[in-house]
Amino acid sequence: MKKEQTVLEQDAIYSVRDMNKGKVILLGMQHTFAMFGATVLVPLLTGLSVSTTLLMAGLGTLLFHFITKGKVPAFLGSSFAFLGGYAAVAPLIDGQPNVEMLPYASGGVFVAGLVYVVLAALIKLFGVKKVMRFFPPVVTGPIIISIGLILAPSAINNCQQNWLLAFIALAIIIICNIWGKGMIKIIPIMLGIVGSYVVAIIIGAVDFSTIWSGDIVALPVSSSGFAKFDMSAIITIVPIALATMMEHIGDISAIGATTGKNYIASPGLHRTLIGDGLATSCSALFGGPANTTYGENTGVLALTKVYDPLVMEIAAVFAIILSFFPVVANLISSIPAAIIGGVSLILYGMISAIGIRNVVENRIDFTQSRNLIIAAVILVSALGLNEIGGITFELAGATITLSGLAVAAISGILLNAILPGNDYVFEVEDEHDELTFKV
Repeated sequence: MKKEQTVLEQDAIYSVRDMNKGKVILLGMQHTFAMFGATVLVPLLTGLSVSTTLLMAGLGTLLFHFITKGKVPAFLGSSFAFLGGYAAVAPLIDGQPNVEMLPYASGGVFVAGLVYVVLAALIKLFGVKKVMRFFPPVVTGPIIISIGLILAPSAINNCQQNWLLAFIALAIIIICNIWGKGMIKIIPIMLGIVGSYVVAIIIGAVDFSTIWSGDIVALPVSSSGFAKFDMSAIITIVPIALATMMEHIGDISAIGATTGKNYIASPGLHRTLIGDGLATSCSALFGGPANTTYGENTGVLALTKVYDPLVMEIAAVFAIILSFFPVVANLISSIPAAIIGGVSLILYGMISAIGIRNVVENRIDFTQSRNLIIAAVILVSALGLNEIGGITFELAGATITLSGLAVAAISGILLNAILPGNDYVFEVEDEHDELTFKV
């Protein structure tokens, strides 16, 4: 009798079609748990619907797999990079959702998703090297750093509501991520939330009255959350796509490095960008957050050595099913703000740290004045203008507000194009199955 192949074996598994169906389902559920904590955190921080978020994460993942021909084992969850845009367009009011402005923020995210499609078309038309020359790490790195720093005050404000719960959440995340083994190391965010939530229950900081209220089963979308469009919101949010597209390229490269396949070459970077972008636009259209390929799930791939995209598709189906049960959303909404503050404290810092890593790994030479000037203008514009609410002006009778982040992104791209010494080269070395950056 032929021995069944399992995830316990050392060799990588590229197809689970011959595995026991129960084990395949468990592999998919594992990916659902891996993405869950971070995915639902975005609606908690922005005021968006948790149920809609789960639905759009599942549908977005399936759309991505369809466009990429089912070749890339990726899960698309909520993007943290757009939190700065939501905060600028639709800030929470006394901790409650800004129901009037959230649809306009969604409209901005919808257009940002279409920017992915534009870049994909340019890559297909001109080739990846020529297009990526306009988005070097000296521009995208400082933008990513700025996103995390802009969000930092929000984390501290939430932590102030109960520093004990915030510290417990932060401590659990750090301990699990540094010293944890197996799945514990993969899901530190979820464990941090669960652990601190248990403490919150013990000390009486959780309101259970609303958890079981309402219908047991309900539609996860509402017309009140559908996207609306405003030029100021669009101009504020769209530049964030410049950074998230670079994040996407890095994520696809990381998945390729994990599985030993070059997804930049096949199914092609243009297909993965279109899949990510359309998933983001579709999500925003119905009131969900922007989507992005999830590093948490890449970590699960590395742990299990099961690389079949089917397991991600199963995880997507589970996310869709969960979205139809309001009790899930109510339970998540009962999490004290201080716990969210403790979690976001490290997450926001990690966003900035990723930007720093982007600069370091690409060996940006800051002995060159042009690089210093570009980074300086981006950082000061993003943080300084954000402090005063951005720049407001009239154009063709319409009032337009540019956030600090929008001004920073536009300034960085223009300076990089104008200043002499732009020797950045983006290369894809197909024969080595790897993505290479050269500066």
